[in-house]
Amino acid sequence: MSGQDNQELLHSPLNGSCSNKIEGAERIENSAIVQNGTADDISDPMCSSSSPLQLHFEDITSAAFKVKSAILITPCMKSHLSELTGMDVFLKKDFLQYTGSFKERGACYALIMLSDQQRRKGVISASLGNHALALSYHGHKLNIPVTVVMPVVAPIMKIRACRQHGASVVVQGKDMGEAKKIAMQLSKERDLIYINGYDHPHIMAGQGTLGLEIADQVNDVDAVIVPVGGGGLIAGVALAIKTLHPKTTVIGVESERCASFSRALKAGKPVYTPIESTLADGLAVPMVGYNAFATAAPLIDKMVVVEEKWIAIAILRLVELEKCVVEGAGAAGLAAILAGHLDELKGKRVVLPLCGGNIDTTILGRCLDRGLACDGRLLKFSVTVSDRPGGIAELCRLMASIGVSIKDIMHERAWIQSDIFSVEVKVVCETQDIEHASILKRILCENYKTVIFGEIPSPVLLGAEDVSTNLI
Repeated sequence: MSGQDNQELLHSPLNGSCSNKIEGAERIENSAIVQNGTADDISDPMCSSSSPLQLHFEDITSAAFKVKSAILITPCMKSHLSELTGMDVFLKKDFLQYTGSFKERGACYALIMLSDQQRRKGVISASLGNHALALSYHGHKLNIPVTVVMPVVAPIMKIRACRQHGASVVVQGKDMGEAKKIAMQLSKERDLIYINGYDHPHIMAGQGTLGLEIADQVNDVDAVIVPVGGGGLIAGVALAIKTLHPKTTVIGVESERCASFSRALKAGKPVYTPIESTLADGLAVPMVGYNAFATAAPLIDKMVVVEEKWIAIAILRLVELEKCVVEGAGAAGLAAILAGHLDELKGKRVVLPLCGGNIDTTILGRCLDRGLACDGRLLKFSVTVSDRPGGIAELCRLMASIGVSIKDIMHERAWIQSDIFSVEVKVVCETQDIEHASILKRILCENYKTVIFGEIPSPVLLGAEDVSTNLI
């Protein structure tokens, strides 16, 4: 395919025909895909490794005009986190889109650009959740049949929401890589148009409208910190920002458990990256898009990889200080700041796109607990006390005297090495901060011979460097 052909594909509706919607598709066996021996041979004509399509600024402005009646212009407000971080932080709250993420921008534009025939036949895609949600919602609004393939690790709430929007949902594949192969196979078998959730040119152009809004809403932006999964968002945002404000720094952030873009930069091309379970499930893409990489790589000033604990802390900070419920992927930018990876931005004006808010309630609870534990505010310890009447009561009174709240407590008599008149008490408790936790440890050690604290996951936290080591 020549460069001219690529540009014609980029600036025109997708070509090809497609067939009827897959009715009631819920699951499909891997063997049905693998035994055909064709899944790996199917290629996406819009995402070619040999001739990637590079996005242009006019593609983004065209998308902005065409989706303006269907997409919210979300607020970008100065954050209470500014004092904590030492930066002027502005939060672009794109989790306020109807389906809870920025993915609506690209999905809406890609669907609008379909021909009438393609609209009648329908589309298919693979997604961890947010792209599937956006495609399902706007497909329903535009009366376009949508089929989505979601890996088994996709959040349950996202799977359910896609079905509620009328999409046919196939839950199969251990990760995005397998889900994409299955979707591509179904695309070939059913003659459906496959819309890549992060590498399709229209998807990237739609995502770039977020960058246009940032440039319009915040003056003199020094840096924009963008979560990176498949690369579509940072490709569009970086192009929009760098075109309008070339001196603005664009920084990408990934989880340590799925750092596919960082590996691509080192290799000079997209490469397969094994991924692990992560709080930032929306970023868990094993290989970045060819078009996204070609567009974004020259424009990104810095890539940062963050640990899971900082993502948990970032989710906690956003809930507590901003009253924003954001998924792990959306909190990745703040996580990079809290982890100390971007101290060069102190005193500067920084925009963080909060790009998604679709987090399972159970996962949110775990994230908050993990964040509290990393923050030194949720502790566990065991202490050996007298098994005579009043032994445990005295421990509780001691903790209450310094304002420590007990969340859970249990005692163990059989599996301890001390005398039979002692009992081991295991406690999970809440403290005000890591300094308060340090006071608790000191008092317990003064009153009991055997006190063992659980590991403090994050010994160095903002504003707590001097006291945290006392808990190790």
